[in-house]
Amino acid sequence: MPFPTHWWKIRLAAPIHAGLPTIPRMLPKHLRSAKIVFKGKRFDIARTKGRHPREIIVHPGAVVILPFLDRETVALIRNERVAVGEKLWELPAGTLEPGEPPLSCARRELIEETGYRAKRVRQLTMFFTSPGICTEKMFAFVAEGLVQVGQHLDEGEKITVEPMGLSKTYDMLGRGKIRDGKSIATLLFYRSYLEGER
Repeated sequence: MPFPTHWWKIRLAAPIHAGLPTIPRMLPKHLRSAKIVFKGKRFDIARTKGRHPREIIVHPGAVVILPFLDRETVALIRNERVAVGEKLWELPAGTLEPGEPPLSCARRELIEETGYRAKRVRQLTMFFTSPGICTEKMFAFVAEGLVQVGQHLDEGEKITVEPMGLSKTYDMLGRGKIRDGKSIATLLFYRSYLEGER
């Protein structure tokens, strides 16, 4: 059976994922009058009221980390992404758990995805990943003083760590080899505003 074009109009009972826990999410203040029409494991979908209703992905937020192995080497990852059917070059990243501060999430996700614990982590910036349809806030961090402790990947994740020179990383960026939006934004922000401070 073909997937319906207007999939958001299907009435779904919560929880959607039988046997899988759903993350409780509060609607942002500006969306409190909206109705949740889909409850998922990692995000919900809300429909606003009024003459021009919109379907909005309600996301708990996420982090992305630029990890330095030394002054000139970063830890990139190759991440197998089911949604696009490709293995992408990325910076390590992950979703906030309920009530988890972004800094704690950054430290946790760095260990889980790369196997490195950082002695120093500082926030670079925050940006909205897709504000036309999603509430997700992405908190970008830089991590230094890395100590290898071993990966702790989530079930189903397929991630390999690839140490890469910073200059080569920028070259990959310019040649379109890095196509993950959050990684592009974080690398360009760092190069534009903070690279000279190290």
